[in-house]
Formats: sequence, C-alpha cells, structure tokens
Amino acid sequence: MPEAKALTTELTSHYAAQVTNDLERNADEQERLRAEIASLQEQLAAVQHDRKVLLNMQEALGIENKPAQHAPEAESAADPSPHQQSAAARDARRKAAPTSRARPTLVELIRRHLLQLEVPRSAAEISAALGQAHPGRRFTTKVVRITLEGLVAKSQAERIKQGRSVFYTAPGTTGALKAVTPPLGTDH
Repeated sequence: MPEAKALTTELTSHYAAQVTNDLERNADEQERLRAEIASLQEQLAAVQHDRKVLLNMQEALGIENKPAQHAPEAESAADPSPHQQSAAARDARRKAAPTSRARPTLVELIRRHLLQLEVPRSAAEISAALGQAHPGRRFTTKVVRITLEGLVAKSQAERIKQGRSVFYTAPGTTGALKAVTPPLGTDH
C-alpha cells in the first residue's frame, strides 16, 4: 500500500507542475496576443488618420471625385489607382504622408528606446522614460509591458528574468548585457 500512495503523490505532483507550466504558457500567449491587438489598433488609427489627411488635402485641392464614405473593404475598390489619379492628387498624397506619420507608434518608440539602452530595463522604467521623452503622450506600464511582450514574441526584443523581475533589451544584446548587469540585490 505505501508504494501506491507514493505513486499517487508522485503523479499528483507531476500533474500539478504540468498544469502550472500550462497556465504560465497560457498567460504568456494572452499577453502576446494583447500586444499584437494593441499594435494593430495603433496601425489602424494611423491609417485612419492618413485617410483623414488625404481627404482634407483632396478637398483643399478641389478634386471632385471624393469617394463616398463606405466600409473599409469597399473603399479600396472605390479609390482610383495611382495611374488614374491626377498629378495634383498624387502630389498631395506624397506630401501628406510624411506629415501624417509624424507621430511614431508605441512599437516604434519602444524599439528605438531599446536600441539606446546600455542595460536591460523593466517595463515600468521604459514607460517612465518614454513619458519623459514624449510628455504629450500617455504611457501606462501595462500597455508598454504588453507591447514589449509582443516584440519578444516577434524576436524584436529580448526578455531577461532575474528572480521575479523581468527586464527587456534590444535583440542580440542579452549576452553582453547579462555580463555587465549585476544580479538584483547585490551591491556593485
């Protein structure tokens, strides 16, 4: 009987560890998907802003072929190709695009920030640094963390765990940075 009890205890322990690992993977996947959704929402907002700028330019130039407001799928079919557009419309589109992209996305800001780092930083530190660098924008630690996890999932950032803390850095710099970054709780 003691062998059966030991086997049951061992199996229970094994399944408990497996469930814990599965829950961690599930949480990581949820964070990755949230980051992708946030990134796609930012991209959609940028494209919608581009459209507004182009429509304003079209109106300012007095172009009469202003497409009606349709569903996004219908808009691409209704818009004339670049070959069918007038030279003035093409010029307006070229001039409008750089100004509409003047505000970089959160993903772009985080990538740039990671490349400037000499040592890994936490999501809270990155969020605070972005807030100081861009006072007109609001950066919550949660959104920054989700975006960072999305970048990690795409191999555009690296995650370093030290105890319960998580730090992020640009890809390819982890090995060198681990060597210069003292473990938490040590005085160096």
